[in-house]
Parts: sequence; structure tokens; C-alpha cells
Amino acid sequence: MGQEFSSFFRFESKRLLWFIGITFATIVAFQYLELPYGNVLLSLFSAGNIPTSGSNKIQGKDPPPVPEAINNVTIFNQGNVTVESSLETDNRTRVSGANDSSPIFDLEPRNQANSSLGLGESNKSPTVEGIEKTGNVSVGWKEENLRPSSYNNSMGLDLLTNHSGEENVSRPEHESASLDANSTPSMTNVSPRISTKGTSNDSNIPLFQKDKKSNSMKEENEGNTQAKNSATVSMPKENHNSHVAVPEVTTVSEMNKLFLQSHASYRSMRPKWSSGVDQELLWARSEIEHAPIVKNDPDLYGPIYHNVSMFKRSYELMEQMLKVYVYREGARPILHTPFLTGIYASEGWFMKLMEANTRFITNDPKTAHLFYLPFSSRKLEEALYVQGSHSHKNLIQYLHNYVELIAGKHPFWNRTRGADHFLVGCHDWAPSETKVDMSNCIRALCNADVKEGFVFGKDVSLPETHVRNGLNPTRDLGGKSPSKRNILAFFAGKMHGYVRPILLQHWENKDPDMKIFGKLPKSKGDRNYIQYMKSSKYCICAKGYEVNSPRVVEAIFYECVPVIISDNFVPPFLEALNWETFSVIVLEKDIPNLKSILLSIPQKRYLRLQMRVKKVQKHFLWHKNPVKYDIFHMILHSVWYNRVFSAIT
Repeated sequence: MGQEFSSFFRFESKRLLWFIGITFATIVAFQYLELPYGNVLLSLFSAGNIPTSGSNKIQGKDPPPVPEAINNVTIFNQGNVTVESSLETDNRTRVSGANDSSPIFDLEPRNQANSSLGLGESNKSPTVEGIEKTGNVSVGWKEENLRPSSYNNSMGLDLLTNHSGEENVSRPEHESASLDANSTPSMTNVSPRISTKGTSNDSNIPLFQKDKKSNSMKEENEGNTQAKNSATVSMPKENHNSHVAVPEVTTVSEMNKLFLQSHASYRSMRPKWSSGVDQELLWARSEIEHAPIVKNDPDLYGPIYHNVSMFKRSYELMEQMLKVYVYREGARPILHTPFLTGIYASEGWFMKLMEANTRFITNDPKTAHLFYLPFSSRKLEEALYVQGSHSHKNLIQYLHNYVELIAGKHPFWNRTRGADHFLVGCHDWAPSETKVDMSNCIRALCNADVKEGFVFGKDVSLPETHVRNGLNPTRDLGGKSPSKRNILAFFAGKMHGYVRPILLQHWENKDPDMKIFGKLPKSKGDRNYIQYMKSSKYCICAKGYEVNSPRVVEAIFYECVPVIISDNFVPPFLEALNWETFSVIVLEKDIPNLKSILLSIPQKRYLRLQMRVKKVQKHFLWHKNPVKYDIFHMILHSVWYNRVFSAIT
């Protein structure tokens, strides 16, 4: 009897041990596959998800967003829910069909006679070869390989000035800046493994809600919880179902309301792990919302701002707190290569001044509130676009590879899915090229079009500045006094787009007070064009192929009241500046009534508009050494402001 009991006990003990072992193995396997971080034991025994070394997979957990339509314009109201879409890349990334002949990206070094820059043409399908990842860095993927195989100087896309104040950029066969359905790679082609996740968002603080001011800034002790560099890229997937039809025209007054509403409701993705900078941003937001009232500031003329008190407090906090980490990865000429003249100079000047800055730059990314992606949308087009191909797949793929590079070497992209990263792009194609892999980033865009995916509360309207002298960008600044401006309205330029031909049809050589021309005869240094601007009361800023035009900033530069004719154009720095106080905005349909509209403005109001143009001018000037409130600081402030009002913990 005792022997039978002993045998039975041993048998049951073995069964129990097997059961415990299988259960533990199942839990370990589940945790390893499903948790966002790879330290299984910590995941099993800790109360929260904390990033640890060895991370190789990141996923979110919550439902997708429900976009809110305000005046038929989509605002992603994420007061209660927010979206995260992760692109989890496999070792192979396919970007187009087998018959695509556009340049491909060779991520591994190859010894090819004609591929000195690492990008070759092939008869095979343009498939990026497998990326072998060891530890934190992709083997065979070094930054010198993230470049085109040949710098395409044959495209004829170098920037020229046509001496009429008009850009003379060769646009391949007058293509639209927007990517059509045939030229945009589907998300399933970008990566063979896509998972869409969401993160909860329980923060919804109205912009002007007067709560009690935070007594102190909460500090987060990160300790040793920083995640090890992840080889998986977490990127937002474009939500094709979130696009709501927008009205034919969204006025600037409506845009102002949309900005206020978006800052009260839009929230970016919840970070995958907390950081002290998150609490700093929330504290800054409270400080801005409860800013002390500003009266008679000698540097800031109140009427040109929506809320001068909030702007001043936000700017002060930016100067005191903001830290920006600039990624060093990436090869020239597309990255780290600023150009300082022409109509796309804004992105080049910002890149130059940002990378050389010592006040805001930090070498410790753990302390950074923002991460700058220093690429040039102009150089991207110049280097990679195949003229006549009508395809931008290789340009989009280049940016995809760049995001993979930085996400594979650093954990910071995956922490926020890129929500604390920003880019500055002035080329017309920048919105389309960045909407796939960088749509979650804060995008500062010259082509800021309500109907083309501009997101209020996240994106920034970048001023398009025509810099004629890279050594002295403020040369010829200013213009004649109001009493000496004897021309009612002036425009000159090429017939780009559909608006300008209508403008000339109604007003070219029709009225002596309306100096409306096509391309002006060539003159040294654009002297004719500049003198017209300096001598006119109103300068017509008619859209070209896209909504943006350098004439808006040119008018301010020469102290001429800008008359913006570009439906759905989001004016620069709209979150701070009240454009209705220093400009005239005319709907495209009202071009036949243009003169009567301008003549209906009383002289007293014109003088007030012109005076305010001079007051706002300093916000649109480039300086070799940045000065307070100049265009460099205003661009950075817009990015900072949107990040502050979209951040959550």
C-alpha cells in the first residue's frame, strides 16, 4: 500500500511539474511575442510596461480614432481616442510592381562600376534586398548607402530666376505636385507586415479653459528604463477612411476657428513609455493657457496677433526650455545640404541655422522635446525624380528608408510613432512625399493646403521666401512710404496654374491703376519687379500650380499690403498671427471684382494695414545670425507650439 502511494505521489508530482513548466513556457512565449518590450521577466513581474534593453517589437493596444468634422473639414478629435498605426517592417520591403523602372535603393554596399553613390538601376523588380539586423544596427546599411546612385544633373531642375519675381523651376511636364493614385505606393507594398493599433487618450483640455495653474512641474525618473535601439519601425498607416469631404473654400476666418478647436481637441499618439519631457510639455501648456496679460509690449504689436499674451509666454518658454535633437544620419546631398537662394530657400535656411544652433540643440536625445529630420524636399526631387516618369515612388521610398534607418538605430521614433519629430519642406511635392511614412510628424510645409491633407493642430504653414542674395538675405528691404505708392495693385509672373490666366484675362492692360502682367522683361537683379512692389499699395499674391506663392512674403518684405488670391491656403504662422489685420484675402471667384474690392477699402484702413505690414515684417526675415522673433524662431515656435498642445502622457 505504501509503495503504491509512493508511486502515485511521484506520478502526480511529475504531472504537476510538467503542468507548471508548460504553463510558464506558454506565458514566456506569449509575453515575448505580444509585449512591446523584450525583457520577459520584467514584463511578468512589473506593474507597467517599461521599456528595457533588448526591445525588438513595438505595438500599441487601443482602438483607431474617430475623426471629427468641423465645417466639413476633418480634425482628428482625439480627446478620448487616438490612433496609432504601426508599420512593422520585415527583412524585405517591396515598393512597386515588377515592371517599375524607377531608381531603387540599394541598402547594402555593392561593387558596381556605375553605382558610386549606392543606387543602381536594374531590370529586376525594384525590391529592397533583405536587411540583416544584428544588435542595434542593420548590417550592411550604413548611412553612406542611403543615397542616390547618380546625382541627376540632366533633369534641368536647377533653380533659376526669371527676373520677374517668378520662380523659373522646371516642373517635369507641368506635373501636379500631388501624387496620383498610380504613383503612390500602397501601404501594403511599402511593407509586407502591417498592424494597426491604437492608444488611449484620456486628456482633453480646452485651450482657453481657466483651470488652476499647476503648482509644480512633475518630474519623471526614467532611471534605466530607456529602451534599447529597436530594429522595428513604428509608423502611422494612412487612414483612407478618415478623409471627410471639405467645403469648396475654407476661409481664413474659418481656419482661425479650426486652429482653436484643434488645439482644444487634437492629441498626438500616447508615448509608448513616459519621459520627463512629457511632463515638461504639459506644464508649458498650462503656463501658456494661463499666460499673464501683456499690455504695450515694445517688441510685440498686439493687434497683429490672435492672443499676444499667449504668444509671448509660449515664445518665452521655448527660449527657456526647448531642446531639439538633430539626427546625424543620412548622406548628402538630400540630407544636411542647405541651399540658400531661390523660392525654396526657406527649408535650406532653416536647416543651416538649426544644425548650427547652440541654444536649442541638445546632444542628449533623452532630454529632447523635438527631433529634427534634416532633409531637403527640393534636393530629394532634384536628385531622384526621373523626368517624365510621372512616378514619385523612389522619392517616397527614400524617405521610408531614412525613417527605417533612424528608427533602427535609435528608440525615439518608436516612442511616439514620430509625433515629436518634425520636418521642414518647401517643395510643392513635400506634402505628398511625406504623407506615407511621416504623416504623424509635425510637417512644416510651404504647400499648406486645407484640401490636401494639412492637419490643423499638427502641421505648420511654412513661409515661402524668395531669397535673391544668400550672403545678404535682407538686401533691398523696405519700400516707399504710403504717400509715394501711386500704383493701386501689381502682379507679374508666369501663367502657372488656373488662377493667373483668369487674373490676366480680367485685368491685363484693362486699367491704368491695375499693373497686371505676365512675365516681365528681364532686368538685372529683378529690378523692375522689385520697384513695382516698392511702389504699389497692394501686391497681388495669386496662386500658381499650388496654393503657396513667394509673393506673400515678398509683399511684406517690400512693405506692400499682400492681397492673397488662393482658396484654401493656410497662411504662415496662423496659430499666432491674425492675417485679417494686415492683409486682404480675396476669393478666386471674386477676381472680376478685384479693383472694386480694393477701392472699397478706406484710406484710413489702408494706412493701418500698411503700418501693420511693417510691424509683422520682422517675423519673415532671414538673418545669417538669427535674432529674436525672426523667421527662424517663428518656424521653430510654430512647431514647438503645436507639439505643446498635442502632447499627452
